[in-house]
Parts: sequence; structure tokens; C-alpha cells
Amino acid sequence: MSPNIPEAPAWFKEALEAPREDRYIDVEGCRLHYMRWGNPALPGLMLVHGGAAHGHWWSFIAPQLTRHYHVVAPDLSGHGDSGRRDRYPREIWADEVMAIADDVGFVGPPVIAGHSLGGMVTMVAASRYGDRLAGAIIVDSPVRRPDPESEEGVRGRMFRRPKVYPDLPTAMEHFFLVPPQPCENPHILEHVARHSLHQVEEGWTWKFDQRVFEQVSLTPLSEYLSSVRCRVAVLRGEFSPLVPPETGEYMYELLNRNAPIVEIPQAHHHLLLDQPLALITALRALLADWEHSEPRAGAR
Repeated sequence: MSPNIPEAPAWFKEALEAPREDRYIDVEGCRLHYMRWGNPALPGLMLVHGGAAHGHWWSFIAPQLTRHYHVVAPDLSGHGDSGRRDRYPREIWADEVMAIADDVGFVGPPVIAGHSLGGMVTMVAASRYGDRLAGAIIVDSPVRRPDPESEEGVRGRMFRRPKVYPDLPTAMEHFFLVPPQPCENPHILEHVARHSLHQVEEGWTWKFDQRVFEQVSLTPLSEYLSSVRCRVAVLRGEFSPLVPPETGEYMYELLNRNAPIVEIPQAHHHLLLDQPLALITALRALLADWEHSEPRAGAR
């Protein structure tokens, strides 16, 4: 990352200064970290990060949603400041999300929104625990014909053998997005890069466990998506290579054409980073609609 980063906009700095609480919980023998913002008396909203990422990918977005929601962002096992496991089936991550929801003590069933790998975890949770959720928002997470597991393999190869760097600035210079894409918000890239690294005896290295890409679910994501048991919506980036229009259409079919597929304009796959305000607007609009309407007949 360049040391000459332009000053961040006011909304971003104010979001990072918003009060938050860091908490830890043990789930099936693994210590998990999560953050929460806002009034615990408000409805719950859980924001789940993508693969090789962490909860701080949401930490500048979460405060923008606290007017109406008690917002939580976890670090899934193998990511961020959470512990590691021997293996990482998506079902374990879904169990973690629900255990954290129970620990938080939301006033009612929460909404879960997940990006990329986090969206896949959201699909699993919505299928297995949909009766305990108020809704599920899938953010640029692909379900392809016949399955998306090949993408997991590609990502796993790209993140193999993470290096150790002599100091934090050097390590941050090696932060990059997968898949590659443009992003005109260097202040956001610096923020997520800084929280992606930790110090070890030899220097600085990435927090994620490379094994998170080695384990895949035996159940195809298409089965989970087609069996969700709560309201669901899909957000996709206009220029996303992972969820192009034909993939969005296939997901629409799996949902019996009974869920909105919303395109975020000018966004690539990492729409949290390149179009955060557009994503916040879409989330606010969707959540406001769900708060003041009933599911259409036949909706999950």
C-alpha cells in the first residue's frame, strides 16, 4: 500500500470512530471474535465476510446501518482474530454464525448478510436455520451450473503458502484483491489490509488459515439455496466476474423466481470496497422494505 494515500472522506472516518464492542465466544472448541455496534434493543443484523477476509471488511459499513439495527460482524474460524480448526466445512461456519447470534441475544430473529464466501455460509444458515432468521442477503456469492466448488479450488491455489514479511508496511504493500479488480478507494484498501495482518516471531503475515479453501461442503450450494426457509435477496456487482447476469438468473430460478436479484451499478466482486455507499443504500432499502411488508404468497 502506498504511504501517500489521500485523506479519507468524512463518512468513512466517522464510521471507524463509531463506538463498538469486541467480544469472544467459544464454539465447538474454537475461540471466535466478533464486533457489534448500535442499540441492543433494535432488530439484529449479522454481516459475514468473505474468504481470507475478516469482520473489518464490514466495520466501515456497519455503523451506517445502526439507526435501525443492532449490527454484528464476526470473524469466522480460520479468519481475522478468531481461532483455527483442522477443517472448515461451510456447515461449521453456519453453526458459528448462529451461535454468535445466540450469544449476542438479539431481540428477535436477525437478518444475515454475507459477501462472497460469507454469502455461501448465509445460504447454508438460511437452509438449515431459516426458521430462526428474519431474512438472508447474499452479496455477490455464486451458485453456478452445476456447482461453484471450482472457484474454491482456484482461490485456494492463489492463497497457498502465505509469506512472512519483515515489517507491517512491507506486508501491506503485498495486499491484493482476489479476483483482481480496480478500486478507487485506497483508504478502504489500507484499512482492510492493516486488519488482515498480524505479527509473528519472524515478522508479519496474513491472519487467515490457508486451509479454509481446502474443505468444501459435500452438499451442493444449489441444494442449500433452493431450500432456504426465510426471506432471501441477492445483490450482485454490475461488473462482477463471479456473479454475471446468467449466474444471477440461475440463482433466481433456484429461488423459484420469488426473490429480488439487485445489481449494484459500477461494482465489481468486492463491492464493499469499490461501491460501499451504493451497497449501504441497497441494504437500507431492502431492510426497510422487509420491515414494512409481508412475504409474498409462496415466499420462504
